[in-house]
Amino acid sequence: MLMGMIENIYETMNIRVQETAFELHLRKIYPTRNILSFRETETISGQAGLDVQKKTDGSVNIIGEVATDPVASWMIQAAQVASKFTLFTHHAKTFPNLVTALRNSMLRTGVFTDEKTAEEQVIQVLNFDVHLVKDFRGRRYIERITECIPVEDKNEYTYDHRKEKTLEGKMDKFIDNATNYFSKVTNRELYKYVNILEYRNDEYVITNKISDYNLKEMRNNMDEADLEEFDRFVERNWGSASKAIPVSADVEVPKRRGRPRKV
Repeated sequence: MLMGMIENIYETMNIRVQETAFELHLRKIYPTRNILSFRETETISGQAGLDVQKKTDGSVNIIGEVATDPVASWMIQAAQVASKFTLFTHHAKTFPNLVTALRNSMLRTGVFTDEKTAEEQVIQVLNFDVHLVKDFRGRRYIERITECIPVEDKNEYTYDHRKEKTLEGKMDKFIDNATNYFSKVTNRELYKYVNILEYRNDEYVITNKISDYNLKEMRNNMDEADLEEFDRFVERNWGSASKAIPVSADVEVPKRRGRPRKV
């Protein structure tokens, strides 16, 4: 699927690929595109290659397969700087497993020593997770598309103790603030995740609306033709985001047997 996604990236965007072993072969599949591929050698490390790649005016970074801890570190670096967006593959079964696996890789490589800090960095670079499955019949299809929504840390403390005239009232307000503080420190929720698209009963259904922030970012990176079509898609499918509705655009849907069908 990663190879096929390149066709939908604007040709004006330069593509930079970092792999431990050449597997994508994008320059052969798309010979007219501006694609530059890197891989580590016995004398040049993958980190050194990534440092050079950042200086090559790339718009899209692709990290082949995030299968080891160093590669996970490359992915985080590539996604934070020097590109509009980053694509990578991973074999996590669920979205929380994906976050946990990347967070643990950051800790094992020594980039971070605190779990919360490492997880925050991972969440900042994860926007959408396109999860593919292969069932026992050999069918490959997209099971779900999940969006990661970071949770903002809001200041919910109050200063009502100043209005209290008794010591008992002031202590109650203080204890309320202390309880709020310790709940943030010990059980802070860093992100939420929602499924935007799911495969149910042989058809794709939209289960939740994309967040306003990501909708805005997506619109800012589209040309006029795609922007008009995208706005129509949003208006058509998300008039009511509270319930699952079938996808009205043409998409490939796998049958229980045989080739995918269109809806």
